[in-house]
Amino acid sequence: MKAIMILADSVNRRYLSAYGNDWVKTPNLERLQEKCVVFDNHWTGSAPCMPARRDIMTGRLNFLDRNWGAIEPFDRTLPDILREQNLFTHMVTDHYHYLEIGGENYCQLFNTWECFRGQENDVWVSKVNYEPETAARCGRYVPQYELNRTKFLAEADYPTPKTLQAAAHWLEENKEADNYLLWVEVFDPHEPFDTPDDYLAPYEDHYDGPLYNWPKYAPVKEPEEAVTHIRNRYAATLTMTDKWLGKILDVMDQNNMWEDTMVIFMTDHGYMLGEHGFMAKIYMPAYNEVFHIPLMIHYPGDVDTDHRVKALTQNIDILPTVLDYFGISRNRCRNKLHGKSLIPLLKGETESIREYALYGYFGKSVNITDGKYTYFRASVREDNLPLYLYTAMPTTLCQYYGLNTISDFKKIETGRYLKWTDYPVYKIPAEIIESQRFNQRSQYNGEHLLFDIEKDYGQHHMIQDEQVEKVLMEKMKKAVMEYEAPEEQLIRLGLV
Repeated sequence: MKAIMILADSVNRRYLSAYGNDWVKTPNLERLQEKCVVFDNHWTGSAPCMPARRDIMTGRLNFLDRNWGAIEPFDRTLPDILREQNLFTHMVTDHYHYLEIGGENYCQLFNTWECFRGQENDVWVSKVNYEPETAARCGRYVPQYELNRTKFLAEADYPTPKTLQAAAHWLEENKEADNYLLWVEVFDPHEPFDTPDDYLAPYEDHYDGPLYNWPKYAPVKEPEEAVTHIRNRYAATLTMTDKWLGKILDVMDQNNMWEDTMVIFMTDHGYMLGEHGFMAKIYMPAYNEVFHIPLMIHYPGDVDTDHRVKALTQNIDILPTVLDYFGISRNRCRNKLHGKSLIPLLKGETESIREYALYGYFGKSVNITDGKYTYFRASVREDNLPLYLYTAMPTTLCQYYGLNTISDFKKIETGRYLKWTDYPVYKIPAEIIESQRFNQRSQYNGEHLLFDIEKDYGQHHMIQDEQVEKVLMEKMKKAVMEYEAPEEQLIRLGLV
């Protein structure tokens, strides 16, 4: 038995034909879809990048405990469990955050792994006396990325093509092997939306303004033609990713791997491209564009690939699904799982595995859906307190929680504060973390918002319904308690 997990970063389900798109060119994803069960009601749990990956690798929601950070020493991860059961694990990726402070202990737990350099802010190409470009442009300009792309002399030099080609090569080299997990992960279509020009041409893009391939994390201020252009660039980046994904599918076709290999195509979260007047992610409310995400699974055997799963599912369900597929007991995780196996849904043995999905970013609103409604619950206090960050690995994106980021070390406590592990952790008050503004509500996350997504999927019209809100508040409280989250989260959200 073999499994391949393909994770492409920031995939918007509304840009895939599996979810109704008719203009983005993704022939290989359509080819994969023919062999897969499509999940219609799949959701991120924790976001953004590293929190989402920790959810996937541990089967637990982590955004109520801490923010972006490492795999903790008390976590049991998917590659760790599989290795213990004598299954070989290999990762191929260009997700450079695994190599940075705040991304510790993810790739290192695989038997083998390789990472291709050059995406986004990756500190790869080095030049001491580098003069930044001064030409006019929209959006972000990052000198380090401009240095990196000097190494992209041909399409095959871009990190995503290199990653997917390497994964296809690994499959070919190991075509006679059994009992392994291949984790394939590409940074695209994450911004910057940068491809050879050939990929933009089919989208009949007529933009003639300053270079715009990297949106700012901010409300839209660009003109309409620039927004259309950035959407086309996103589509072009997805099309390039799709082309090289086909290399993996070719190897599977040529070696009849579909008969004994589970394939999971997934993403960590989506991305906003002007919807609700926002670009990117993180700072705005938890709209569907970011948290309602695609999932397609090929399950070898007698499974009807024509049916679509309507049940609520989340990324925390991936780990128990893979364990179930390999016949490994959930008890091997040692920590209580929040996720549930998707295999009964794949086989049509049940129509539901959960009554709600909980999701969000650490320190911002906590959000819930029951499939009909989405409800965003903001902090009831302006100072967003009480809020503590719990970790045994005091690092986050590109920084330690230390001298330049914490205002008062004496307020940090250590102890066994997490209910689900005896491992001691740091308890860091949000108000002393100077590098991140956890001790105040975001200007975009200060209200409770309720939407009927059956009638208003785009979440354009907030509704007022005290009875529905009360029911969802009770489900949220139940979830926070069921997931053994810190009790102050209930206080912060006004659920006690």
